[in-house]
Amino acid sequence: MKKLLADPIKCTGCRSCMLVCSFMHTDASSYHGSRIRIESDEARGKNTPLICHFCDDPACVTACAVQALSKEARTGSIRVDVSLCNGCQNCLESCPHGAMFFDTEKGTPFTCDLCQGDPECVKFCQLPEALNYHE
Repeated sequence: MKKLLADPIKCTGCRSCMLVCSFMHTDASSYHGSRIRIESDEARGKNTPLICHFCDDPACVTACAVQALSKEARTGSIRVDVSLCNGCQNCLESCPHGAMFFDTEKGTPFTCDLCQGDPECVKFCQLPEALNYHE
């Protein structure tokens, strides 16, 4: 199965990945709608991409008391069934990678869905070796 991988040493912090991700999912170029986030420590010149690690046994899925989250068999991404979600945010708290986010307007969590197997963020990364999608 393919995985989305980020190299924090090579990430420049340009946030192109965030803007294209947000646009693809929300039709707006806004950092808030992105399924990938760049955490910057400007004093140290360090940029850390926060992305779903598509865990084999995802803590976010286990933490959901109403079974609103599931792991997709084809891509390995986490699917959120918004009709079941109660907005408790247990999934956010349980994610060890800080890669589950919350839409306050909709009251539901979201994370990377790999753009159904063709992640747009990878195509727009300024340094292709910083963000890639492979087995």
